[in-house]
Amino acid sequence: MLLKKILAIIFIAFLYSSTYAQYYLRGEIRDEKNNSLSNVKILLHSTEYIYYSGDAGAFGIPVSKSTDSITVSSDGFQEISLRVDATKYQYITLKSLHPLPVAEKKTLLSTIKNLKPEDRNSWSVADETYSSLVENDFVGASKFPETGFAINANKASYSNIRRFINMGTIVPPDAVRIEEMLNYFNFNYTYPLPDSTFSFSSYLSQCPWNENNQLLFLNICAAKINLEDVPPANLVFLIDVSGSMDLPNRLPLLKSAFRLLVNNLRQTDTVSIVVYGSTVGLWMPPTSGDKKTEILKAIEDLNPGGPTPGEAGIHAAYQVAKNQFIRGGNNRVILATDGDFNVGQTTEEELEKLIVLHKQWGIYLTCLGVGMGNYKDSKLQMLAERGSGNFAYIDNEKEAEKVLMQEFTQTIYAVADDAYLNINFDTTLVKQYRLIGFDNKWSALKDSSNGLLGGEIGSGNSSVAMFEITPVNNNWDSISELKKKFAEVKISYRLPGDSITLNSSFDCLYYNTNFDHLPTSLRFASSVAMFGGLLRKSKYMRHISWNDLIEQSQKTCDPQDNMQKEFVTLVVKAKKIYRKEKRR
Repeated sequence: MLLKKILAIIFIAFLYSSTYAQYYLRGEIRDEKNNSLSNVKILLHSTEYIYYSGDAGAFGIPVSKSTDSITVSSDGFQEISLRVDATKYQYITLKSLHPLPVAEKKTLLSTIKNLKPEDRNSWSVADETYSSLVENDFVGASKFPETGFAINANKASYSNIRRFINMGTIVPPDAVRIEEMLNYFNFNYTYPLPDSTFSFSSYLSQCPWNENNQLLFLNICAAKINLEDVPPANLVFLIDVSGSMDLPNRLPLLKSAFRLLVNNLRQTDTVSIVVYGSTVGLWMPPTSGDKKTEILKAIEDLNPGGPTPGEAGIHAAYQVAKNQFIRGGNNRVILATDGDFNVGQTTEEELEKLIVLHKQWGIYLTCLGVGMGNYKDSKLQMLAERGSGNFAYIDNEKEAEKVLMQEFTQTIYAVADDAYLNINFDTTLVKQYRLIGFDNKWSALKDSSNGLLGGEIGSGNSSVAMFEITPVNNNWDSISELKKKFAEVKISYRLPGDSITLNSSFDCLYYNTNFDHLPTSLRFASSVAMFGGLLRKSKYMRHISWNDLIEQSQKTCDPQDNMQKEFVTLVVKAKKIYRKEKRR
């Protein structure tokens, strides 16, 4: 009897399914790049049942009739509703809510059309990685009168160099980025005019390492944000708590750094903490900046362990930043790590695509590097560039205080985006020129389609750039009296959150200032450039010695400036290290 009832139920169920589920709607869901999308929600209108796509974006839904309608939705994509034919296989494409990034071509720090540099080998020290750089050569002005370079506020190279020298070891040449060494000192700040974003000045003088040439100084200063007008901040601390951070100069140093940053927070600011290591996710939910005790406790409770799933951490941090997005505010992820991403997307190209997509949401990225041994300078530099942000290396607590306390507004608040400078030389006066620093990666130079990648400029930032100039006429004094314009400079940039490109133009006069009469800060800046050249063993600085550098840096050092005094000490230490290396 029981068996008959069971058979009857099965028969009725079969008839029911035959009546109400006569068709099987099948298909797959992909994005605009043809990547399969899993876990996409599918609402079947006839029954109002919800289904989800599988791992490969595929789905199969029993339906009672040949035609029906569905609504397909997923986070980050436009929802669509459409009629479907169950007798046909469905191919559904979801469009991103944010435009998918076109392959980014602006990857150069400086550019001169049609030049083809020779190959260079990449440098590595232990497990540390540095992008292979090609030093800028002299360029004939008659053929290439115009050149350009990105302006940025990155300062990581200098403190990383200091770390190597204090360890008593030579510095990898590709870790030496002279423009970042100059940025570190914030030379000769001059307030821009009211309603102006930048002030500009130029000086022309003797080149201290080549008596036949001249040195052009360009000093660009960014406006300072009025502290009363500082917009509210939405900050996401993305902190690497993996096992590689379990050293005194890594996670403990970062915890000290973030404690300093918390002191600058206001009630209008919001802070979240995302971690990645043995776990990935939200460590501290969005918290008002005035709840410092809660924030400090969350920082103190961080402990290292596990792998380094950097990709997942970046995804999680940007999701939190997007959820808390403040229109007109300062939305920023602060990534703190040794850069050793060993789980997930690990190549620079893959990380680059990820960051380019996220920056389109108007969220900046600041990278703080720490550690030694497996420090990935190349990855952090690329992330900061692609994420419309800046990059600093923290080698001690004093540096943490400089970056996150003394220069808080420079580090956290931008006044200009995508900033780059073009200079056009008068070829009747300039025979050839060489941009000092702003050296490009060999991988970027190989692609002739690449162009300039402008940088983020923080509040109150001062940048010094230098060109070594060979004149057409060596009788500079007679020409100098005319004060003739020998170059025109144009700065292009966007205001934060704006898509309109703005331009400011300045004229450089052909007026020679005796080197001893230059502002002391600029003479000291030339010492910094010489230091970088000697560390890189530049072919253009073969005629100067470590003693020449020590003498000049001591003469031009400001005795009231502790950073400049430390620089002189580093130069003396470096001389001993490199002389030992030469004797080997």
